[in-house]
Amino acid sequence: MKKVLVVEPDAAAAETTAAHLRRQGYAAYTLDRGARILRSYHDADLVLLSLDLPDIDGLEVCRTLRAESDIPLIACTHRDNELERVLALKAGADDCVLRTWSPREIGARIEAVLRRTRPQATGADSISLRPLHIDPRTREVRLRDRVVDVTATEFELLYTLAARPDSVVSRKELMAKVWGSNWVRTSRTIDTHVSSLRAKLGSSRWIITVRGVGYRMGHVGQLPETSAG
Repeated sequence: MKKVLVVEPDAAAAETTAAHLRRQGYAAYTLDRGARILRSYHDADLVLLSLDLPDIDGLEVCRTLRAESDIPLIACTHRDNELERVLALKAGADDCVLRTWSPREIGARIEAVLRRTRPQATGADSISLRPLHIDPRTREVRLRDRVVDVTATEFELLYTLAARPDSVVSRKELMAKVWGSNWVRTSRTIDTHVSSLRAKLGSSRWIITVRGVGYRMGHVGQLPETSAG
């Protein structure tokens, strides 16, 4: 049974979420302070983290957890704000969701993140789009010999696009391949992850938007020569 640590300052909301997760087959337990996470997350298989903590900045908790561990991490916020979601992803969250979720949605998101962060078979090929290299065996992305720190979701998204560098991949196909089902109701989830990936790769030209369709990888000849930062 997978263990989910729910970090939520509202005790009633935390227990409601934990109860829903238990009914879906998870062992869920709760904390109400960010400072306690670093002593308590080691037994969890996934952390569901509110960004609105009373004692410490939720984004700082994301960064600290990611620096110490590769534990799957879903951030949640009360603010329907793209910048907040992008900052959470850049801080190391594997997903960022609006706090008004339904029990079915949060269960599906947890299942999807756990699936993406599960150790992968080594049969997939490495991809080299010089100077970008993607290795599915080590789950590593390198740009000009510099390791780019991406989340599990960002890796799957980038690998899916890079595996077909001359093709446009539709939003619907990306949802199916990366998120595994059609429960993502809007394309904002994809847009947020693409925005985070572009920032980490140092240029929007790595991932090209094809309006009304989806995305494709940028051509090598169009890519900047300066190091991403």
